[in-house]
Amino acid sequence: MTRKLLIIAIPILVGLLAWLLFWTPTGVGVDPSGPKHGTLELASPPQGGDFVLDSINGPIALADLRGKVVLIYFGYTWCPDICPTNLVLIAAALRELTPEELERVQVLFVSVDPERDSAERLAQYSGYFHPEILGLTGTPEQIAEVAKLYGAAYRRTDLDDSAMGYVVDHSAYSHLVDTQGKLMRNLDHATPSAEIVAAIRTLLGSSSPTEHRSEP
Repeated sequence: MTRKLLIIAIPILVGLLAWLLFWTPTGVGVDPSGPKHGTLELASPPQGGDFVLDSINGPIALADLRGKVVLIYFGYTWCPDICPTNLVLIAAALRELTPEELERVQVLFVSVDPERDSAERLAQYSGYFHPEILGLTGTPEQIAEVAKLYGAAYRRTDLDDSAMGYVVDHSAYSHLVDTQGKLMRNLDHATPSAEIVAAIRTLLGSSSPTEHRSEP
């Protein structure tokens, strides 16, 4: 490469690296200058259990996903910071799996904001991160029942000075269910993607269960 071409290439490469480091999916309702909120502790120890909620593809029952490792994450599409962080890490973990492994894994993104999160909006939002993340919603009563099973906490906080109207503070654990439908692990907020991959592979039986457990 000539000196002139090298001078041209370096700024382009630097720009690409900066874009990769700071890129987040567009159109997901995230405003970097908007309100921030902290994570809540779990409302109760997660017990797990079957449930049925609505998706863009119709009702989804956890019992119908037997044979797959299921990762359940509670959040909402208007979340300004916590959900994008976790979903980026979860999506990165999914991209590390082999095609054969990915066929045996399902991520469920359960909305704690059913007032604003339709099945259609959830599908669009989840798709920005990874096509295998499936958004679920339901009535407030249905969401409350599922949240109780997994100890998820959430509460609405009104914002008088924001166009968003309100945020929903929530816990931010990822709950891993094994191929038999049993809750096995609760991963902390912002668990690194490498640890998520290792936890999934352990439950798939494709690695030995030597990873550190992240329990609340």
